[in-house]
Amino acid sequence: MWLASVRDVAIVLLALETLVIGALLAITLLQIRSLVRVLRDEVLPMLQSANDTVTTVKGTTRFVSDTVVSPIIKVTSVSTGTLQALRSLALIVRRVGRRDGTGMPPAEGSQPREEEG
Repeated sequence: MWLASVRDVAIVLLALETLVIGALLAITLLQIRSLVRVLRDEVLPMLQSANDTVTTVKGTTRFVSDTVVSPIIKVTSVSTGTLQALRSLALIVRRVGRRDGTGMPPAEGSQPREEEG
C-alpha cells in the first residue's frame, strides 16, 4: 500500500510538471512570435534608413572628392613639380658657375672676370 501511494503521488507530480512545461512552451512561442513582429515592424525600417544614410554619405563623399580634394591634389602636384624643376635648374646653374671658376653664376650685365696671370 505504501508503494502504491508513492506511485500515485509520482504520477500526479509528473502530470503537473507536464502541464507546467506545456504552459511555458506556449508562452515561449508567443514571445518568439512577438519578437518576430517587432523585428519586422521596427528593426527592418531602421535598417533601411541606415542603408539610405550610407548611400547619402557615399554620394557626399564622392562629391567632395570630385570638387574639393581632386583639384587640391592637382594644384599641389603641379606646384611641387614646378618647385622641383626650379631646384634642378638652380643646381645646374650653380654647377655651371663652378666650372667658370667663380663659384657663382655670372650676374646679369656683368663683365666676365679676367684671370690674373
